[in-house]
Amino acid sequence: MRNYVKLLKSGTALAIGILTAFSFGCLTSLASYDTAELKTCTVEGENRIVVTGTAAAGVLKPPAEDGSSEGEKPDDGYYYLFELQPYESSIGSRTDYAAWSDKKEKLEFHVPFSGSADDTRLYSRFVVALKIGDTYREISGPIYVTNPESVASYTKEYPDAMSKKGLLIELDMIGDAMELGVKHTTINIPYHHMIGGNLEYQYNGKTYHFNEELIASYDKMISTFSGKSIVVTAILLNGWNDTHPELHEAGLERTSSANYYGFNVSTKEGYETTRALLSFMAERYSGADPNHGRVSNWIIGNEVNNNRDWNYVGPMDLASYTKLYEKSFRVAYTAIKSRSRNARVFFSTDYEWKKENTNLKYAAKDFIDLFNDGIRKEGNIDWGLAYHPYPYPMTEPEFWDDDQTGMVTESVDSPIINFKNLHVLTDYFQKPQFLTDSGKVRHIILSEEGFTSISPTRGPVFDIQAAAYAYAYFLVDANPYIDAFILNRQVDSVLEYKSSCAFGLWTVDTSREDKVIAVFPKNIYTVFKYIDTKKALKYTEFAKEIIGISRWSEVIPGFKLPE
Repeated sequence: MRNYVKLLKSGTALAIGILTAFSFGCLTSLASYDTAELKTCTVEGENRIVVTGTAAAGVLKPPAEDGSSEGEKPDDGYYYLFELQPYESSIGSRTDYAAWSDKKEKLEFHVPFSGSADDTRLYSRFVVALKIGDTYREISGPIYVTNPESVASYTKEYPDAMSKKGLLIELDMIGDAMELGVKHTTINIPYHHMIGGNLEYQYNGKTYHFNEELIASYDKMISTFSGKSIVVTAILLNGWNDTHPELHEAGLERTSSANYYGFNVSTKEGYETTRALLSFMAERYSGADPNHGRVSNWIIGNEVNNNRDWNYVGPMDLASYTKLYEKSFRVAYTAIKSRSRNARVFFSTDYEWKKENTNLKYAAKDFIDLFNDGIRKEGNIDWGLAYHPYPYPMTEPEFWDDDQTGMVTESVDSPIINFKNLHVLTDYFQKPQFLTDSGKVRHIILSEEGFTSISPTRGPVFDIQAAAYAYAYFLVDANPYIDAFILNRQVDSVLEYKSSCAFGLWTVDTSREDKVIAVFPKNIYTVFKYIDTKKALKYTEFAKEIIGISRWSEVIPGFKLPE
């Protein structure tokens, strides 16, 4: 039938193009060929992906009067939808379109879909093309599936934590954490250690091998925490792996400055391996098996506005870097949400909110702005922010006087955003362009921050550390747009201690770099324990004199005691 229609329309080619254009109402486009804009891309029902959008007619350039050019060739009167994998940059010479449509202003394409979380089409992006002669020309930007959660088999609601109080926990001190009443925790998961081993995983027609011993340790850790109603946040990290170069961007060389590297979805092998790892983790820790436990929050990388140290992919400008990260974030988001419907997916940034961009380090605000713009244009999803608002500098615990440095201001362009001006961040996220499609403010968690108990100029400052935590917690508790405050850490890190960053509730045996050995609890320990209880005022009374206030309401609008 379609070929028959083509024959009926096969008169004068140029006339067809003009007639079709007028059928849209008027010739509105300045482009030579038609243009299209894709609006939605969603899984509908059990067996199809529906892509919708709009099209605008173009005007073909006629031949030159002097015969020096032949003019532009008309298209064949149809629109074609192509499917691209994350590692594909364009349709190139391909002809294998996924769906087609008659020419009209409102577009709707139906693409077959298996309904499975393993289906590659969940991860694809789609573009509209015209057929001009024997080739296809893209006329739209891409769009991705925005509701991968619709195929998830684990649908339990997101867990309700009784408070925002969180802590980076030592597994062998879980008893202490329970005594402290911890409600949130983070776990670092280095992917480069996971690949290779005895555990077989069948995925997309291939067999992958993962580190069985390491995974068993995560099973124990995550199931222990989530089994005790602690909300678990997993931070997915990609270190260097000499035997699996596909985990890194093609041609990337190891660098001494990089702690971790960006995930690679830019090549076929890199995408398939990364997707298999992500899918395995998302499925295992969806919450379906209590012996494995449940990860409720997933953070893709660490402080990703810092290419040099934490997400290295090689020097590049901010726009290129952000677009590259968007691709890997979407793969991770789809893998996670297609397994666990109500899991939340975040990226993290440091506190350098609006500092000068280089080709290796970028202002958090500029990165967030570009990321949000790109996500909205190519299919809006419910990403969240995991922020790290340390004091400035990190080697001093007081943050309430950080404005004196000139780096912490009330401006939306403040070089640093930390606890002193935290409302600037949450005010910014209430702007219309950052809201989710349902009109809600995106989820924000504070996934890493701490207050040192050792000042490089004053020595031990245990009381100031405790006061800083009390003040910061009350600020966060009064802010409705922050879901969790996860303190770094239960016990001091020996390496951090040597840099005057003793953030723990406990001191550490600094003679043992091979093992974390807690020595004695600091002043902050008791404050932490009672900060989210009715005894909070009693155990934070001392802090008022240190901060220079008589009532918490002087510095915390809407202050109220924990219930």
